[in-house]
Amino acid sequence: MGLDGRLRAVVALAQAMAAAPGPRDSVRAAARGARVAMEGSFAAISAWERERGRLRVLVNEGERRPGEEEFPADESYPVHDFPEITEFLHELWAGGGGPHAWVESVADGRPGRRGEALRRRGRGTCVVVPIVLSGRAWGELYVARDEGLPDFDEDDGEFAAVLGAVVAAGLAQNERLAEARRLAFTDPLTGLANRRAVDLRLDEALEEHRVSGAVVSLVVCDLNGLKRVNDTLGHATGDRLLERFGSVLSRCGAMLPGALVARLGGDEFCLVSVGPPADDVVRVTEELCVRAAELELGEGVACGVASTGDAIGPVKSSRRLFRLADAAQYKAKAARSPGPVVAGRDTAVVRLADAPQPGTGERRRFRGRGADAPRPGPDGVTDPAGPP
Repeated sequence: MGLDGRLRAVVALAQAMAAAPGPRDSVRAAARGARVAMEGSFAAISAWERERGRLRVLVNEGERRPGEEEFPADESYPVHDFPEITEFLHELWAGGGGPHAWVESVADGRPGRRGEALRRRGRGTCVVVPIVLSGRAWGELYVARDEGLPDFDEDDGEFAAVLGAVVAAGLAQNERLAEARRLAFTDPLTGLANRRAVDLRLDEALEEHRVSGAVVSLVVCDLNGLKRVNDTLGHATGDRLLERFGSVLSRCGAMLPGALVARLGGDEFCLVSVGPPADDVVRVTEELCVRAAELELGEGVACGVASTGDAIGPVKSSRRLFRLADAAQYKAKAARSPGPVVAGRDTAVVRLADAPQPGTGERRRFRGRGADAPRPGPDGVTDPAGPP
């Protein structure tokens, strides 16, 4: 491949990594682009796991041999098995050296783990280059050619170093994008998911419910006593109470496989469960109420549960599920219930949620205090008709 071809290959590699929809696809695109650019038969990208002293293979791309999976579950190699890596990680880089590539060929006749691996897998030559992110060795790019093809030379090694830098830049960009996505769907105070993440998860969950009948459950929680804590002890103490309840909610949510726990804002939290039966969700919510009542400074939590596993009628949108869970939570708060109120097991809650409501249709109508606010009736449920 001439100079123009190599330049095009570099551009194609960078573009493929940028267009990849996720981290796994990006790493695969990097390996494939490097293999094509180097006219190799096989390529792999590995990450250095410092705490374990090993290189863990993330992707194998190209002509794979038996035992080489595209995305290995646990293919790794001790760093000390490869002296050149140890030298780079602990000596050259620490001493101010820059990333460089090294070339090995079966024809060299030099003993070593890479040479043995080349022979064992029917490959004749390889080039290896460290991948460096933010001044630290992140892992390595490995490209090999099958036996019978031309050996890599020093010029190939220099070109591989360029490819390693391009791959590093692409990985760094992916990490920045991943962090931006994480922040976009994360509550900054508690580290839980935020309302945007909940909306997306509920949309996906209800589509799964329509297709397969999977049970979708929503728990809405209102942390009691936050205003009193803020007013008497300060907002910093209130924030600590929110963080502690977030931890309790997270621990309880872990009892339901795949559950999403989130802070909706202020003193409102929620849990989204897909799959487990409604009874399991109710049991976990009961445990949540018990643990929340034990929190120092707080006054417990009011929880409402709405699940397609109960008799709540058809759920065509997340809005109705929120209406049901919110109405159940409002009843729990009004009645100072020590446990959750469950829509579908309390027919008054379903009537309230499904009745025409004044105002804009926002969820907060159940907490309204103005002239249009619904009023609690004799059973502790808000009268959907509102004031006379």
